[in-house]
Amino acid sequence: MQFKKKYLEELGATIELTAFAPEGKTGEFHAMLHVEPRNESFPQQFRRICQAETYLMGMEDMKHAKPVFKRYFLSDATNQRPLMGQDDACTVSYIQQPPMDGSKMALWIYLQSGTEIIPTADKLRSTIVRHNGYQHIWTMNMTTSDGSSYGQTESLLVEYEKLLEDYNLTLEDNCIRTWFFVRDVDTQYKGLVVARWENFTLHGLTPETHYIASTGIGGNPADPKAIIQLGCYALSGFKPEQQHYLYAATHLNRTSEYGVTFERGTLLQYGDRNHAIISGTASINMKGEVEHVGDVEKQTQRMWKNVEKLLEEGGMTMDDAAQIIVYLRDGSDYETVRSMFQEKYPNIPTVFTLAPVCRPAWLIEMECIAIRPAVNDSFNDF
Repeated sequence: MQFKKKYLEELGATIELTAFAPEGKTGEFHAMLHVEPRNESFPQQFRRICQAETYLMGMEDMKHAKPVFKRYFLSDATNQRPLMGQDDACTVSYIQQPPMDGSKMALWIYLQSGTEIIPTADKLRSTIVRHNGYQHIWTMNMTTSDGSSYGQTESLLVEYEKLLEDYNLTLEDNCIRTWFFVRDVDTQYKGLVVARWENFTLHGLTPETHYIASTGIGGNPADPKAIIQLGCYALSGFKPEQQHYLYAATHLNRTSEYGVTFERGTLLQYGDRNHAIISGTASINMKGEVEHVGDVEKQTQRMWKNVEKLLEEGGMTMDDAAQIIVYLRDGSDYETVRSMFQEKYPNIPTVFTLAPVCRPAWLIEMECIAIRPAVNDSFNDF
């Protein structure tokens, strides 16, 4: 994994970039773009981050890369999203999870080179990526304005399942990763949990089969009537034996034991590389209990250990991580946590956001994606 960090002094912007780009193979790039807060309006900050993106796309390493998806972390999504216009480059997620550096926005971009990328390919504006017999479908920013958190979760899952049907795919066989962003997560998360459990049961997703890697976290959609925002990644063209679920049973329990329905992580094996997709992970033990209540430093350390154990089960380490998202409940913990991450993982693109975790006692959560070279002769290259 190659890491670069570029500070654009004139723009007051920083680009953190990882590249996994073996010669003659598909290239994968994860970029985190940050802007200095400065005393200015949102349109001015947005202009600077767009200029930083233009600079990124002009870098020599990126000349053949195209975006697969983007996620904007916003400080006031309802007012800011209408000022941003329509982005047709790929599927885009806009979520109110204020960056903890004091700016009004940050941007995560996932890009690829050497593949066929079709942006805004369907009614939900998915990005489709095709290569070597695989079809990857990234669908972001799904919301609805009607109903409770239960009703909105149910509606969004049904809508997404209908989209998968259009591609002759199913939720149970092809959905690899989900993100559920929840307005007022402390009161609205339960409705999501119940609706997801009922929907998954109908699709044969149970503790005896499998669930789907996921993050369920606080975050406000731009539409003030939307309680839930859903993002999904689906894959077709792979063999069942290419997908494995990660449990780290020495440190974590099965999520179903405390009433939720997601996998801790998923390993996808391709001919030339492995992907590890790590769900939102907090300071939890093998009994499903919160560890180190009230102590953000110890919670951070336990969270790291849990993630490292999940990656270890997939044959990886944090040296293979391509990006990290850190979610904090209390903004006053930012400087402490940022310093800890900077010391331990200085060469991984990272964004810190204000986003309460689904249990009030959890002060911090993180997710990541990791990529490692592999030789799996039974499978097509990525």
